[in-house]
Amino acid sequence: MSSTRINIFLTGPTGYIGGSVLSALLRHPRLEEFHTKVLVRSAEKASRFTSVPVEPVIGSYADTDLLTKLASESDVVITCADSDDFPAAKAILAGLNKRQRETSTTPVLIHTSGIGVLIDDAQGNYASNEIYSDLNIHKLESLPRTQPHREVDLAIANAGEEGYAKTCIILPGLVYGIAKTYLVSRGAQHSRSQQIPNVIKAGLDRRQGGVIGKGLNVWSHVHTEDLACLYMHIFDAAIGGCRLYTGRLGFYFGENGECTVEEICRVVAKELHARGCGDSKPTAFTQGEMEKYFTPMMGANARARGERARSIGWKPIYSTQDMLNSVGDEVDASLGTTRVGENL
Repeated sequence: MSSTRINIFLTGPTGYIGGSVLSALLRHPRLEEFHTKVLVRSAEKASRFTSVPVEPVIGSYADTDLLTKLASESDVVITCADSDDFPAAKAILAGLNKRQRETSTTPVLIHTSGIGVLIDDAQGNYASNEIYSDLNIHKLESLPRTQPHREVDLAIANAGEEGYAKTCIILPGLVYGIAKTYLVSRGAQHSRSQQIPNVIKAGLDRRQGGVIGKGLNVWSHVHTEDLACLYMHIFDAAIGGCRLYTGRLGFYFGENGECTVEEICRVVAKELHARGCGDSKPTAFTQGEMEKYFTPMMGANARARGERARSIGWKPIYSTQDMLNSVGDEVDASLGTTRVGENL
């Protein structure tokens, strides 16, 4: 992109992933060239971005005309909100189409999906041997449209094939790690994910760590900081004119290892026990507890390999052991005994 100003539109800036991506943008060496608009739901949330070099716009994914307008004004759109909102995705794509027609330049869309698109019906009872690589496009294209996220992913990939936008879809695994960003310190960003904290909350409520089914299902995972780096690798390639896989090839798995859900639940139970809550060995959640605290995804397999992501230079550093080691901090956060730090 040769323009002296790069117009960016980001959705989900107060969220766990979106806030971390925005924080990475705020650390970018070319920050002075960016004019970044962020979508927030209320004036109160907009006020949290006072003195942050972004322009808050009040609205939601229900405001499709607004989404189209904001996308039509943008060189780069980064979507980190609801990955299953098809009308919102179509509205953003319409705006990018308009942008390309009116400027004769091709805008970029970096969309957040998830490896939930890969799930099966294991219900925690077995580990699948089915592993998906982001280099194996034919296998990815065999996924049915009925899988989570798939309908939106297909619409975005098709837009990339039509050529009016350069589309990249990031599919994170189970995201973990307490975010320690400037936006968190301002109260502008959620600092925690959902999956591991939900296992902890369920254990605290029942006073005993639990496991989903047999816990044999396997999930790939990624640390929030590694994931933000993947967004920046794709963003930098896009604005720098570097080679970038887009359209039907533009799928990037964010992962750096995998483990069974039982391994996570076992560590949760151990950490709860160390703090005076229950036995150190998890017991099976009841059906009612699973319905209360979890989506069916937590009992499914979702195994991915981010080989295309690594091919563009992404080098994640946090391992499976780091993920398991993070559980203690998550338990403390759930108990309200930890302080969230700042690391802009």
